[in-house]
Amino acid sequence: MPYRRIIIDLSDRHLYLLEDNTVVRGYPVGIGRMVTSTPAGEFTIVNKQLNPGGPFGAFWMGLSKPHYGIHGTNDPSSIGHLVSHGCIRMYNQDVMELQSLVPVGTRVTIRP
Repeated sequence: MPYRRIIIDLSDRHLYLLEDNTVVRGYPVGIGRMVTSTPAGEFTIVNKQLNPGGPFGAFWMGLSKPHYGIHGTNDPSSIGHLVSHGCIRMYNQDVMELQSLVPVGTRVTIRP
């Protein structure tokens, strides 16, 4: 099985799925506001939940930094903007595709 990891580039507001160090998917994302910025660093996906409710859209993938995650949204117009409290927002169809490709334990690098 190929080695998969996620890189989130805050400067271009995109999430990239890498397979054996080659980008195989790219998705636009919404990120944290200036006051509640998305933290840079190395994390892992620690849990997954379908239909978490509230503003989290169709799917939630929790990160090893408590209270932060990659999730869908009930506001698609927010994608590409500085909108969240630090989480990574994705279109619901994108987060559903991504979650099917990455297991719990997947490495997530968030870079400025």
